[in-house]
Amino acid sequence: MKGFDPKFRDFPDYIIGITREIWEDRGIATLHDYYAPDIIVRSPASIVVGNEGVIAATMATLSEFPDRTLLPEDVIWSGTPEEGMLSSHRIFSTATHAGDGVYGPASGTKLGYRIIADCHAIDNQINDEWLIRDQGAIVRQMGWEPKSYARDLIAREDGPDACVRPFTPSVDRPGPYKGKGNDNEWGARHGDLLTRIMNADMRAIGAEYDRGCHLELPGGVTEHGPGAADRFWMGLRASFPSAEFRIEHQIGLDDPLMPPRSALRWSLSGRHDGWGVFGRPTGAEVYVMGACHAEFGPRGLRRDYVIYDETSIWKQILLQTGDL
Repeated sequence: MKGFDPKFRDFPDYIIGITREIWEDRGIATLHDYYAPDIIVRSPASIVVGNEGVIAATMATLSEFPDRTLLPEDVIWSGTPEEGMLSSHRIFSTATHAGDGVYGPASGTKLGYRIIADCHAIDNQINDEWLIRDQGAIVRQMGWEPKSYARDLIAREDGPDACVRPFTPSVDRPGPYKGKGNDNEWGARHGDLLTRIMNADMRAIGAEYDRGCHLELPGGVTEHGPGAADRFWMGLRASFPSAEFRIEHQIGLDDPLMPPRSALRWSLSGRHDGWGVFGRPTGAEVYVMGACHAEFGPRGLRRDYVIYDETSIWKQILLQTGDL
């Protein structure tokens, strides 16, 4: 790969390799090499600008979860080394809550949860990132409901006037990556399917999902079958029926020894004006940052991995309703 360290055989090897080097091998200082000084990292919880902030957040996480592992499930990518590449890296992370931190006093709880990180890299450096953790899975394993955790977090961050504000487009900073992915048929098929679902054409699920499909959903939930997919997507969209849905990024990929697969990053932006998985409508303005990975087989979409951060959605709702 032109411009990249020759020790990495390809782009997925680069993404998987530097992730292990930074986190599990404790090479935190390598962030000075692998991350651009002015990198922008967006997550549902906040936006961080600059490498120093990324290093500080990494050290805080490892202080709270010293045995954390990041097991690579897949890297779905697009682009070229010359023009820059975008990876959508799906990770299953394990960790023990062994130190005090953002999740409260050390509890000894053992965790397992998923992450999808979209990173733009060129010349051996990452300079733009979108990072979504399944916070609902994390806090539920610690005995919290996402709404209660969000309320407690606001209090621990010194209240609604001082707390860290969740990410919305109004606080975004333009980064160097301007791409939208690629035009591979599997990304297009996945994007069309999710667009139909978000436009209330729920028949698309029965038509496009394999009857034996495997679903990994927010909150660490594992389900199977089109009926479960229907319940999940209906519950989310019903909470925000008038919100604008957008596909922010779309990749399709064909690889040897792998099924055809795709990665979408998407958003919902609008009011909490319907009954669904977020309860009684409040009218709060909400921004949902979501990501999906899908695998396809001879009978349709056979594996679906979906992540959004329930706690950041609840934080937005609570800060606007004053239900603290």
